[in-house]
Amino acid sequence: MQKSKSANASSAVPPAADAPANRVIKKYPNRRLYDTETSTYITLTDVRQLVMDSAHFVVRDAKTNDDLTRSILLQIILEEESGGAPMFTEAVLANIIRFYGNAMQSFMGAYLEKNVQSFMDLQVKMTEQSKGLSPEKWAQFVNAQSPMMQGMMGNYVEQSKGVFTQMQEQMQKQSEQMLAALGLKR
Repeated sequence: MQKSKSANASSAVPPAADAPANRVIKKYPNRRLYDTETSTYITLTDVRQLVMDSAHFVVRDAKTNDDLTRSILLQIILEEESGGAPMFTEAVLANIIRFYGNAMQSFMGAYLEKNVQSFMDLQVKMTEQSKGLSPEKWAQFVNAQSPMMQGMMGNYVEQSKGVFTQMQEQMQKQSEQMLAALGLKR
């Protein structure tokens, strides 16, 4: 799932330039979700399926029209985390919480977003490369020793390093600008 703070912050998956308008899901005070496209009430499981299908949607409060997409997505993550095999350890969650209100908050969000996107790109490449493989070939493919897997993981690590380097450069620029604004030079 891609999400950007830019012009399209209200959609769960940013639409392409020629994509259709967002599907609107209304949330009522009784906590029910209403899909205006299908004219039916849906569940969080249905919304999760929309995300999995890369559907473009926005969740709006039926009364105020406020955008509730983020809170619904967070609810889905909470359900997934509570459902057996959590993705995040307590330490990771605690560290994420520590970034809120921290000067690094905006950098961390962008860093995580770019890293998750790089990982998603890696997953797509792996899926494409593995089409039609026999179970034996698949085992060789996912073996960390295979040249193809090493190449893909190497590309992911390089992309991750690049994102981290960009973040460091942005932080340095902002620090220099702040010091200059205060009349201090580095």
